[in-house]
Amino acid sequence: MSYKVTKSESEWKAELSPEEYRVLREKGTERPFTGELYENKEEGVYSCAACDVDLFSSEHKYYTGCGWPSYWGELESASIERKLDLTHGMVRTELLCSNCGGHLGHAFNDGPADKGGVRYCINSVSMKFRANK
Repeated sequence: MSYKVTKSESEWKAELSPEEYRVLREKGTERPFTGELYENKEEGVYSCAACDVDLFSSEHKYYTGCGWPSYWGELESASIERKLDLTHGMVRTELLCSNCGGHLGHAFNDGPADKGGVRYCINSVSMKFRANK
């Protein structure tokens, strides 16, 4: 897929922290229960840490106990890209920022049934938070 924001790996390395680079560009995963945004309960918007495109609203966030921020839906404007991920002996749906291709996390079919049944499990380091004013 072609992305609106494209940079060389050296440009990404210069702009992102080592952990952001490992997760967003190398498809890593942060350790559970360690992310800065995991327990965030403020109202606002979560955006991609690499390109600032808005992804999720705090209205979509809910507690699952899985160790990563979880959402039952994305912002309509986010257009998050989905890819089949067969790594680590699992069948999962990888979620990527459709604006820059950054790895965000995975989607699972164990979300709230009344909200569509999908759980977006997102690495905290893949996002920035902007509180409502």
